[in-house]
Amino acid sequence: MDVRQLRLNNLGCFASLDVPLAPTPQTDSNVTVFVGNNGAGKTSILKALATSLSWFVARLGNEKGNGSPLPEDVILNCHASAAIEVFVSDNSDNYPQGEGTAETSQYRWMLAKTRKGKKAAYSSQLGPLSELAGHYREMLTVNDNTSLPLIAFYPVERVVLDIPLKIKARHSFRQLDGYDNSLNQGVDFRRFFEWFREREDTENESGVSKEALDLLRATVEKDSAAWQALEQLEATSEDPQLSAVRTAISNFMPGFSNLKVRRKPRLHMSIDKGGETFNVLQLSQGEKSLMALVGDIARRLAMMNPDLPNPLQGDGIVLIDELDMHLHPSWQRSVISRLTDTFPNCQFVLTTHSPLVISDCKDVLVYALADGQLTAIPSQYGQDANTVLLEVMDTHIRNVQVAGKLNDLLDLIQGSQLDAASTLLNALADELPDSNLEISRARLLLRKQELRRAKDK
Repeated sequence: MDVRQLRLNNLGCFASLDVPLAPTPQTDSNVTVFVGNNGAGKTSILKALATSLSWFVARLGNEKGNGSPLPEDVILNCHASAAIEVFVSDNSDNYPQGEGTAETSQYRWMLAKTRKGKKAAYSSQLGPLSELAGHYREMLTVNDNTSLPLIAFYPVERVVLDIPLKIKARHSFRQLDGYDNSLNQGVDFRRFFEWFREREDTENESGVSKEALDLLRATVEKDSAAWQALEQLEATSEDPQLSAVRTAISNFMPGFSNLKVRRKPRLHMSIDKGGETFNVLQLSQGEKSLMALVGDIARRLAMMNPDLPNPLQGDGIVLIDELDMHLHPSWQRSVISRLTDTFPNCQFVLTTHSPLVISDCKDVLVYALADGQLTAIPSQYGQDANTVLLEVMDTHIRNVQVAGKLNDLLDLIQGSQLDAASTLLNALADELPDSNLEISRARLLLRKQELRRAKDK
């Protein structure tokens, strides 16, 4: 299941906005990225998608369920009504035998809101939504382990402040519970850590501990029948859902492995990093947030796809606001490719402020937002960060005042005003680092002009 198109009318800062989402005929990938200044409407688009999709989640659980309401304060000023329209594609050959065809089916629904006391310009149309949710309920009736599409929204409020290992209340963690809090605008990842501990407790009770297997393995010859038996025992004793999460984290964060809950010397969650074991609380904020994000996506996929040999192959729609938040530039460069490699069948709709995020992937759909308008951006693959900043994000590559002084310096040199140029160059050299390339270049140009003037004399 994925969203092929989003249409907004009089919502947020958009009078009318029509957004095709990847994949499109021109873009094969499943990743759409929005860039733009603060206040351009990037988050509004993600929230609109999350609000509309929440009604599918609600009606998957109950045919008369209601999703998140569209608040009146999102209606564009001076307008009476606003509407969100989505066009969803779903592979109908997953339906019970006799339902649908082998082709992908299309569903369109609209969610509308009108100011109190005003005449409605739009009205909600949720029939196709109910039909789609009904198909999935039919599938669940036939097969309790039917795969479900992940739908999740990760807003900017996703900082990991603590790791609540003490479970205050027992949770069922059934298949449909994979949707719990998946579209909340303010994720704290508490449920991920509680789920992990509960699953690991069950794993420890039903299987043989890794420590015991390691001890046994040390006593037998490698590649022997006993060794193979231990390998098989280890594979069958692992919880498949936990294995999916551990695999996702290891794939996404090279050098990180063996996420687990430890009871000694005190209760804590640990992970191996670079061959050394750390308390997860010792990780940087970026590492913790990324681990929790990837772990939460993997957890939900594992819960929703109990019959898949590899739950990470499950499909779904994942919305992430400010993907680059807390990430080192080297991680920003690879974050999209790691997402698509780890979760290959999920559709991602992302926002970012980083030129590195959109310049390191060859096939992503990028939109720039400005003044309520949407512009499709040509592929930025291979472009340097400065070019993306200037041409896509309309931002100076350096401090504006410094850039102005450097331009003045070049004008003075090219205009043969060498004394004034020398004075400005010395002032900039005192202000900027010794390694500044523009200062070094200006020195060479000034020296050439001084030698030329001396030769002319």
